[in-house]
Amino acid sequence: MSGIPAGGRFSGQVVVITGSATGIGRATAIRFASEGAAVACLDIEQEENEATAADASALGTQAVAFACDVRSRAEQEAAIVAVVERWGRIDVLVACAGSYVGGPLPDIPLERWNDLVAVNLTGVLVSNSLVSSIMIEQGCGAIVNISSMAGRTSWPHSAEYSATKSGVIGVTRSAAMELGPHGITVNAVCPGNTLTTMVRRVAGEIGATLDMTGDQWLAMRADDTALKRLAEPEEIAGVIAFLASDDARYITGQSIEVDGGLILS
Repeated sequence: MSGIPAGGRFSGQVVVITGSATGIGRATAIRFASEGAAVACLDIEQEENEATAADASALGTQAVAFACDVRSRAEQEAAIVAVVERWGRIDVLVACAGSYVGGPLPDIPLERWNDLVAVNLTGVLVSNSLVSSIMIEQGCGAIVNISSMAGRTSWPHSAEYSATKSGVIGVTRSAAMELGPHGITVNAVCPGNTLTTMVRRVAGEIGATLDMTGDQWLAMRADDTALKRLAEPEEIAGVIAFLASDDARYITGQSIEVDGGLILS
């Protein structure tokens, strides 16, 4: 495992993160790098992804950006093979790549549905499948899939997004049952609204339909939570790192709500 730094909670470990260019994925890459892991950053947005890898490397670890569209099994497989060739193992997978679209039920085009499923659900299934054989051979590993509060509950105009994120929880539960005997944990994180570029874009789009600005919509969503604020990406990354750590070795098959108390409302 040449090139894996010493020191830190994840010293000697290799972490693969899909959707690492921005938002929660980027924050997660930085978090693992700060704790000593070698980090493989997989994303379709190559320029931003290379910036994530560079910032992670600046923390004293090795981090490499791999161009990868999670809709393509071939691209995911090529990236995973390259990771194993470079570092010899994969200890943690964070399946974070995702997208959001929404709209009235009668107006959902089949093409948009198919593309969202390919990114949010099939992409997660493929990444879980590809790393599972590697982790089985190792006899250990941790998988953290990123779902959403929309996977736990639903709102109008979100049928397609909610369906894909509910599916991620289903994949997580089944994978946990299958991989548990091999010493592999599989959990899902369900973030509430988090202050990412994607959420700010969505806020602007939804706000416009309600005669609100994006900031006004975000403030309304913050007021729905018990903590009266939205999450920062780093707060989600902290929970992901916990689930991948030795402190969580007896937690598997769970979908952890990280929503500031949104579900309470």
